Amino acid sequence: MRNKKETVILLGKGALAIKVAQWFYANPKYKLLTIVPVIPEPSWTDSFKKWAEATGVPFVATGHYKDIPEVANTEWSIDLVVSVTYDKIIKKWFIEKCKRIINIHNGPLPRYRGVSPINWALKNNETTHGVTIHEITPGIDDGPIISQVLFSIYPEHDEVIDVYKRCLDFGWQLFQYTIPLLNKIPPQKQNEKNAVYYHHKQDALLGERRNFTRKMFK
Repeated sequence: MRNKKETVILLGKGALAIKVAQWFYANPKYKLLTIVPVIPEPSWTDSFKKWAEATGVPFVATGHYKDIPEVANTEWSIDLVVSVTYDKIIKKWFIEKCKRIINIHNGPLPRYRGVSPINWALKNNETTHGVTIHEITPGIDDGPIISQVLFSIYPEHDEVIDVYKRCLDFGWQLFQYTIPLLNKIPPQKQNEKNAVYYHHKQDALLGERRNFTRKMFK
């Protein structure tokens, strides 16, 4: 049927995840089946779980995609999965069940793959940063790029929280421009020569840039 709604699952946390979920929830072309919030939810951002409870959208209480109802069924599949600052690596078996699975990453891929991309950009005195929407692969933030936006940052003045808020604003705009064209945009392979990756084991090297503000550093 031409009018059949595309099924969607959303993984993630915070204000942007809620905006994205609300967009799908209100759009007649999509059916938001469930959300998978990061558990435990961080206290510094809006609760994705509470949003689901208020709207009546089912959610996975464990916060793990492996616990999505019926996901272990060999016949199970989903049209679209969107990750917004989700905290778990997506395994190949789940990716293969998704007709399309994408991530909104707070960094200008292929640079700043991995964790704390904003923190590292400021630590490295970058003057531009970005948000990238890309396909999810079994690797870490290395899937083909669908869309990207770059913007100025000011490491001498900006705190991590400042750039984080900017990422939320630009990420939301990028999402709204991208999703209506998602099936028409040819994804572009990332240039591995420009790839930069950071692991959580390197967090101690961030120093005063480890937290939302430099004042929090001890």
